[in-house]
Amino acid sequence: MELLDSCLSRIADVNPALNAMVTLAAESAREEATRVADDVVGGRPLAALAGLPVAIKDLQPTAGIVTTYGSERYADNVPAADAGIVVRARAAGAVVVGKTNIPEMSIGANTVNRLFGATGNPFDPDLTCGGSSGGSAVALASGMVPLATGSDHGGSLRIPASYCGVVGHRASPGLVPHELRTISQTNYSLQGPMGRTVSDAALLLSAIAARDRSSRRDPMAFPVDAARFAELDEVDVTTLRIGVSADLGGVLVSEQVRRVFGTRVQEIAALVGEVVEVPVDLTAASDVDWRLRADVFATQYHRDVEDGLFDEGFNPNVIATYEKALTTSVLDIARARRTQMEMYQSFDEVFDQVDVVICPGVSVPPFPWRDLHPRQIDGEPVDNYMAWLALSASLTVVGTPVTALPVGLDEHGTPFGVQLVGPMHSDHRLLSIAASLEAAFSESPTLRRPVADIGALVGRETTCRTEGRSVQLGV
Repeated sequence: MELLDSCLSRIADVNPALNAMVTLAAESAREEATRVADDVVGGRPLAALAGLPVAIKDLQPTAGIVTTYGSERYADNVPAADAGIVVRARAAGAVVVGKTNIPEMSIGANTVNRLFGATGNPFDPDLTCGGSSGGSAVALASGMVPLATGSDHGGSLRIPASYCGVVGHRASPGLVPHELRTISQTNYSLQGPMGRTVSDAALLLSAIAARDRSSRRDPMAFPVDAARFAELDEVDVTTLRIGVSADLGGVLVSEQVRRVFGTRVQEIAALVGEVVEVPVDLTAASDVDWRLRADVFATQYHRDVEDGLFDEGFNPNVIATYEKALTTSVLDIARARRTQMEMYQSFDEVFDQVDVVICPGVSVPPFPWRDLHPRQIDGEPVDNYMAWLALSASLTVVGTPVTALPVGLDEHGTPFGVQLVGPMHSDHRLLSIAASLEAAFSESPTLRRPVADIGALVGRETTCRTEGRSVQLGV
């Protein structure tokens, strides 16, 4: 109960400045915490997450707690049942504190919507925290909760983790069951854990990857001993052979990010066995992603379109992708799928030579949240909301597991993160490597996880929250 009270107190202190928690469930959380306390007093066995406050992304339905999907259309939606990821978290003893902010329908890498407004970066509330799991990342980085759930299409776990200095894990497809997906086999619509440390994220993964009745409704869910994620292996980092790539073969990355990444690689090289440039080429992945994403969106939204979901002012990211679907032929999608398979196999060969691959987390530093995406990168116009996300979206296309790991601050004083990539289904090994690197980084003033200045946030009123359910955005 003391831990929950501490979290609720921190939320009261800093959420007015950041707007990360959009719905609180304090009363039901106290009831859940009381049941855990009774189990402790009674000497009963405790589950892995017993008593730990967890924030749930507002994309994931919660029984009895408003779930809006970041949309005015669902402002008063109170689900009758939990999503499977919430069922499994509760079964492991989690105390659900409330819901975290997302872009409308969770589409976009900037957490802002017409219903609640924007979520500010805890290192500078006028800047974006990334998205779409932005509220979860900010809640973690500012100490509102120790654990939070997220999800990932083209980087929705990894981008906000990189911008906020926390950890997010995009698991191998099918590791975390997701019975609410609308496509049976896909690298998109994955769910995953977020935490301030790798071990925290892995602990949450041990719960949400568990197999239960709800997981049987996901045809991608494969047999796994989820409990083993609660115990990671200790890895001798001096034995690691790490492959590095600043741009995955040539995708759009700013000179600022390249420069910071280069200095981080030099520092990492002094800690590990060997660092080598890897000959990866995912330059075709952006086009493949755009076509496959169109296919996913047509499946996801065609019924909603028929019901009039796309009103004036609706998330332009969703509209742009759906409209792309209407002009994308079956042959275009077939070509994309074939290229996707070829890229996966080519990328997998890299792991015959290295233990993991490291690349930057995001192509640009955090930008003002009033822009849905950066307008240009090094003078080159950004064509659409996905064009600047190729570092993360390309890895979605190949599908391998990725852990987003903070590595200090950039030149502007905002968090800088990298993506650690491993071969398919190597999640336990990848997280073990990430945790061991994290421990090694903690000894370095430039590599250790950055911590936001909480004192600067207390008493500050946000400019992010909407008044009268309206917000003006640059597009």
